[in-house]
Amino acid sequence: MRTFAIAFAAVLLAGASFAQEQEIKLKPGTGLEKVEGNCAACHTLAYIPMNSPFLDAKGWEAEVAKMIKAYGAPIDDADAKAIAEYLKSNYGS
Repeated sequence: MRTFAIAFAAVLLAGASFAQEQEIKLKPGTGLEKVEGNCAACHTLAYIPMNSPFLDAKGWEAEVAKMIKAYGAPIDDADAKAIAEYLKSNYGS
């Protein structure tokens, strides 16, 4: 019985590891390609719509700045501005 339980758990874990992340479709707009190219390099884009009810324009600017300054995201100033503008325009509360 123990062997069966271990084998069953292994099958469940293996299945979970092959599960794919749900594709996230963000709103179309100027700067979307910068968001997809820069933000998705480090984390899922699901964070954007998930956080949109809580972040206004200043909140999105702070998030972009945090990703660069605190987490070291290699985003140049022009891309950071485009990303912040996209997020504020399309996901600001």
